[in-house]
Amino acid sequence: MAGTGTNGTVTMNDVALEAGVSIKTVSNVVNDYPHIRPSTRAKVEEAIDKLGYRMNFSARHLRQGRTGIIGLALPELSLPYFAELADSVIRAAEARGIVVLIEQTSGGRQHELDVLTSDRRQLTDGLIFSPLELGPDDAQALKVDYPLVVLGERIFGGDWDHVTMNNVDAARAATQHLIDQGRRRIAVIGAHHGESMGSAALRMLGYQAALAANGIPLDTDLIIEGGLWHRQTGADSTAALLDSGVEVDAIFGLNDAMALGALRTLHARGIDVPGQIAVIGFDDIEDSQYSAPSLSTISPGREQIAETAVDLLLSRIAGDDEPFRRVITDYSVIARESTEA
Repeated sequence: MAGTGTNGTVTMNDVALEAGVSIKTVSNVVNDYPHIRPSTRAKVEEAIDKLGYRMNFSARHLRQGRTGIIGLALPELSLPYFAELADSVIRAAEARGIVVLIEQTSGGRQHELDVLTSDRRQLTDGLIFSPLELGPDDAQALKVDYPLVVLGERIFGGDWDHVTMNNVDAARAATQHLIDQGRRRIAVIGAHHGESMGSAALRMLGYQAALAANGIPLDTDLIIEGGLWHRQTGADSTAALLDSGVEVDAIFGLNDAMALGALRTLHARGIDVPGQIAVIGFDDIEDSQYSAPSLSTISPGREQIAETAVDLLLSRIAGDDEPFRRVITDYSVIARESTEA
């Protein structure tokens, strides 16, 4: 059996000795060089498993002129969806030997512009960026000289890879789920009046499409405006809805945080969920499983978003010059107690 390095760490040379091949062959295998005979690859992989060899990613990145760090710029980590997205990105990156540097833009336009030109970009090999305020007029700012993957709905097209969720169809499915439960007076909380792009606008399109497809007239009294999509927004919007006296038998919170706030207000008012009013959210954050009642929601493919974004970015960092890609992730309706009696 081969020995180990002087500090007890298994080296590439140890693997080469164990497998009876050259160090170069071991390097080709661990770097997934395609032109290796299957029998040789199998011998090297068996030696790696036997010795417990772990690649020195730091040394590898230095040789390649890279830092081994990618940036992740998100609007607000206090929002559960973005916190959980960050966790998913970190785990996806770690599985590929990459470290993630997280930055918070607070959803401010200037902060979003600043993150694109920050000196911190010298510390990272590329950036995964989720803007809330930038729009088509800011497209020039995203023409940067480093690999970039954009998340979300704020900017369509352009010279960058883009990963987004299927907001319209997913919101339509959420509304249809309520309709299938016999609901006809379906309120929305978290609408953004005058918004033509972004999550609120796209999810409203899905809501309206579901109503139209089922012959349910759109009642603007059931559309409740909301600012930041926090739990308090949901609680306050639901209180305003109930105080207005408008008839309602279901609430679609445009994210889970607001839907959880809605559940709190309904509980405080002694309103049975889902007996009197059904509630559905969007995002499938972890808390949605543990509310009472548990919250029905849309799973927008968060893990798929994270995995796809990391893979696209690392591909660009490695020199991929194929046409830029736009990926729309899958979604599913997660039916729980808040809509199903």
